[in-house]
Amino acid sequence: MAMIPFSPPRIDDRTIKAVEEALRSGWITTGPRTKEFERQLAAYCGVQRVIALNSWTNACELVLRWYGIGPGDEVIVPAYTYCATANIVMHVGAKPVMVDVLDDFTMDPDAVKRVLTNRTKAIIPVDIGGLPANLKAIMRVAEEGCSLFTPKVNLRVAGTNPQMRLGRALVLSDAAHSFGAAVAGHKVGAQADITGFSFHAVKNLTTAEGGALAFALPEPFDADELYAYFNTLSLHGQSKDALAKTQPGAWRYDVAFPGYKCNMTDLQAGDRPGGAGTLRYRDDTAAQGDRQRYDAAFKGDDRLIAPLFKDADRESCYHLYMLRIAGATEEQRDAIITAIARREVSVNVHFIPLPKLSFYEGQGYRMADHPNTYRLYSNEISLPVYYDLSDGQVDQVVAAVKAAVKEVMG
Repeated sequence: MAMIPFSPPRIDDRTIKAVEEALRSGWITTGPRTKEFERQLAAYCGVQRVIALNSWTNACELVLRWYGIGPGDEVIVPAYTYCATANIVMHVGAKPVMVDVLDDFTMDPDAVKRVLTNRTKAIIPVDIGGLPANLKAIMRVAEEGCSLFTPKVNLRVAGTNPQMRLGRALVLSDAAHSFGAAVAGHKVGAQADITGFSFHAVKNLTTAEGGALAFALPEPFDADELYAYFNTLSLHGQSKDALAKTQPGAWRYDVAFPGYKCNMTDLQAGDRPGGAGTLRYRDDTAAQGDRQRYDAAFKGDDRLIAPLFKDADRESCYHLYMLRIAGATEEQRDAIITAIARREVSVNVHFIPLPKLSFYEGQGYRMADHPNTYRLYSNEISLPVYYDLSDGQVDQVVAAVKAAVKEVMG
């Protein structure tokens, strides 16, 4: 019996052909395919502008730098997230302020309100497993905290001061898991000030490596101006990208400031699953079918707690199936994972909470300060969900899980 992988990428003949076409076109850096990908992403998300970059991490770090966040500032993040969410805060010299999460794994808005201070410059809610965070409540906390907000008066970005223009903490949504999810019937991307997506190899929309920013800032911010600035910021501060320089006589460029290098390439953004012209793949029903089979198999078993995929306001994109084992300790959960692996099934855990990682523990963060985060983490197991997972493989996963839970828990 072959091992069932956890999350292999979907690579079919169309994918291979698209890479070949990109290579033969001569455009292997940022070019027409990337620009078309950005246009389709913006239309899909219901925003005016999206910029595609080389990763969620670099994309969202650019946001913090654009907003002037640095030493002495604080950025609120959930304790339950991948390290990238907090790492970018450390990269700019600011302090991550960690808060606990709700039972659906997403940031607790009331916890955010309790730690909001005059040093808070941004809030980064995280969508977990495909389920959007409660962005309406978090936006409301940010807006109600305007009286606490202390902007940097000497900050200038492209001739403006974004902190003074917005007048409150920026809400940067970490939607690395949730491309294709919906809030109040609208695709994720337009609910926060700026939304960051990941198109990493294990994501439900992949460009192998990659990310994007969707801009939805209120007036007086202009989406076209933001796109132009971030495009320049992602190319060493150069005023023209490679495509713009191909116009007749347009070879001359300027460098406006020392920027960074994190553009997406046409090899990544080609017409294929995960690229321009194929966003229809995002709406396939494969992941929903896997979820339904898991739900049906686990229904009525009090040992197994199915994840939340939909409520009155939110619908997941079904990126992960985050099963929880009722009453299991962290040690028992780990033993169950080992027992599942012996039955030729690969599973995962999302995530090791930030305070349990040695770096953040060394910075003084304590797991005991976030009890709900630890409670959820200690008994969570992510099951395989991907396009090519067959019904028979789903049945094999279910059998392995049930047998492993019985073996460890009795």
